[in-house]
Amino acid sequence: MRDAASFAAVVSALPKLGLGVGLRNEHFDHILSERPDVDWFEAISENFMDSGGRPGWVIRQIAERYPIALHGVSMSIGSTDPLNADYLRKLKHLADDVQAKWVSDHLCWTGVLSINSHDLLPLPLNQETLTQVTARVHHVQEVLGRPLVLENPSTYASFQNSDIPEPEFLSTLSDAAGCGLLLDVNNVYVSCFNDGSDPLDYLEGFPFDRVVQMHLAGHTHCGSHLLDTHDKPVTRGVWELFRLAWQKSGGASTLLEWDGDVPDFPSLHQEVRKARNFMQGELDALQLYQTDQAAVAPAVSNPVDFIVPEFRGQSRLEP
Repeated sequence: MRDAASFAAVVSALPKLGLGVGLRNEHFDHILSERPDVDWFEAISENFMDSGGRPGWVIRQIAERYPIALHGVSMSIGSTDPLNADYLRKLKHLADDVQAKWVSDHLCWTGVLSINSHDLLPLPLNQETLTQVTARVHHVQEVLGRPLVLENPSTYASFQNSDIPEPEFLSTLSDAAGCGLLLDVNNVYVSCFNDGSDPLDYLEGFPFDRVVQMHLAGHTHCGSHLLDTHDKPVTRGVWELFRLAWQKSGGASTLLEWDGDVPDFPSLHQEVRKARNFMQGELDALQLYQTDQAAVAPAVSNPVDFIVPEFRGQSRLEP
């Protein structure tokens, strides 16, 4: 059995891949025929684990030319259900088959009693949960034979019995299990807006020494809250937060997610290339905290009734 230190050593040696995009079936033909100048791709694990047809053939072809990372949405690392042994077996096979640089999933639970909600549900962040998740991460890493990389989720509510801040929870978890972390910058922005906290405070407490990868994505502004929808360009506030996060990470591999109203591949690739404009320089705090009223979409209903409309961090802008 490998201990946390051995997995942590693997995490620290993982490569910095540059700027990548999510692998989506709308772009299969373009990627195979045009061989675009992309640094790397991230594939949704579940889209390829059970496919012996064209998707399986496509990802193997792409893996011969580009680095591939796998990103899962249903491991349910935070559930009280037993881990799905068949799922882990298929995931290991896929990771080995495409020589995945790493395998990631979310700090969440997706269901209970063998029912998959297909949602990334938040956890109560306390010692009991930390102990439970640490043990499950150990098990997953033993099965996969490689460290697991966990992502901070976007949230719209929190548990009353949560008493560990999320950055501290992830830091303690990564130390105890030796796992890596995926910092989703858009999720930080969305969650902090929704709960009225300061995204700069969040990043100040984040364990950047364990960050393997970062995500960028677009969200939907609903006036009183934000929804993590992955169907729009990245907002200026998220780009400014990325500027700071990228520097703190020492240049972690960065990927753009886009899952709804997916544009053509050249437009998608151009969006992630914007990251180069935000990799250096000073944070523009005004752009980080200003609300883009043009993005407001009031027709989307509020998922909870206690979300506040502004960052507490706006006080940083006051004289």
